Amino acid sequence: MSELYREIIIDHYKNPRNFGKLKDPDINGAEDNIVCGDRVEWFLKLDSAGRVKEVKWQGEGCALSQASASLLSEMLIGKKLTEINKLGVKDIYRIVGEKLNPSRQKCATLSVEALKQALTKK
Repeated sequence: MSELYREIIIDHYKNPRNFGKLKDPDINGAEDNIVCGDRVEWFLKLDSAGRVKEVKWQGEGCALSQASASLLSEMLIGKKLTEINKLGVKDIYRIVGEKLNPSRQKCATLSVEALKQALTKK
């Protein structure tokens, strides 16, 4: 991983954006990485047009799993669920900035997998 992306990952890990829990979210769901114990849970509130007006997440785990959730949370505000449903692994790799070795891929993609799981409950 390049030095710039390492700094971004560490910053988002130490200072996570949108971290917390929403009371009475419209969408809620979580995913665990059973191999390493990482966890990400999403809480989303929608406006009347079906766009994300507020997002929170909470979790625990390695720097990469938590930083990817923080980075992803910043992308969600104002998005429609149809747009969010189109997000995938390549989008996560783009926001974390590097190709990852197989052992780190699950860490990086846990946030989007948890988000997709939350959307299936909607």
